[in-house]
Amino acid sequence: MRVLVTGGAGYIGGTVATILMQAGHQVTVLDNLCHSKRNEVPAGVSFVQADVADRARVESLLRELQPDGVLHFAALIEAGESMQKPEIYFRNNTASTLSLLEAMHATGVQKLVFSSTAAVYGEPESVPILETAKLVPTNAYGESKLLVEYMLQWFHRIHGLRYASLRYFNVAGALPGRGEAHEPESHLIPLILDVALGRREKILIFGEDYDTPDGTCIRDYIHVADLADAHILALNALLGAGDGKLICNLGNGSGFSVKEVIESARRVTGHPIPVEVRPRRAGDPARLVAGSEKAKRELGWTPKITDIDAIMKSAWEWQQVRYKH
Repeated sequence: MRVLVTGGAGYIGGTVATILMQAGHQVTVLDNLCHSKRNEVPAGVSFVQADVADRARVESLLRELQPDGVLHFAALIEAGESMQKPEIYFRNNTASTLSLLEAMHATGVQKLVFSSTAAVYGEPESVPILETAKLVPTNAYGESKLLVEYMLQWFHRIHGLRYASLRYFNVAGALPGRGEAHEPESHLIPLILDVALGRREKILIFGEDYDTPDGTCIRDYIHVADLADAHILALNALLGAGDGKLICNLGNGSGFSVKEVIESARRVTGHPIPVEVRPRRAGDPARLVAGSEKAKRELGWTPKITDIDAIMKSAWEWQQVRYKH
């Protein structure tokens, strides 16, 4: 396949681009490098430094490539920041994607796999969360992604766009030589591993009085390689028969608490990982776990790395290599 990967210098997009390359596909990465570096673009791909919002540049690229499909990861992802600067999330996530969709329509590129988020659900009424749950985001980040999903539905209905929207929570783990590297970092597993590396003194736990077995929040963690597999399966599904519209959750189906993740890091790293308990943060639900039976049924997708220690081990190996350089 010929595939355009937007945001392909980032953590998830770069992993997907790498796995596509290893499978023998022709990959072009489009990234503006606003939160990544040139050396984070996977080796062997064609690279174009540009913004998805640059309609003329993207249209020109699509005419040149005529890709079989687009995998769209380019986005800002910090939910907390989105509640301070919602305007940059609607500009970068929503409006930029409209420019991409216009360019795709103008050039006859009709297949898109969209990196959505389970943040479109907001506070769940029941867990695990199903695709049929109410869509009531509690932050501007989730809303910016939900607005894209609405656009995709209309482009599908009116222009025949074939699309898959994949909703997931916490992506974790690493491939050899490629892992999570956000600046600033806000995700739990790399923050914990920073403690083991001596880059932080302790890890903060926000609330231990939730209605969960150990009192701390439970979250769904999915290994980045499993996530990449789902995106490739989704693109293959769009290339086949069917109505060309697929909305799926991706998750491990159970979830792990903050304390369970910390204990895993202690086992894997051999470091004591000091903690400090702080009051709850506003808007943190007790339990967020995505039900992914639909993805298993319709895509034949089954996550292979579901053990938290295995996820942690791959992340730890990556972080040790990362900070040797």
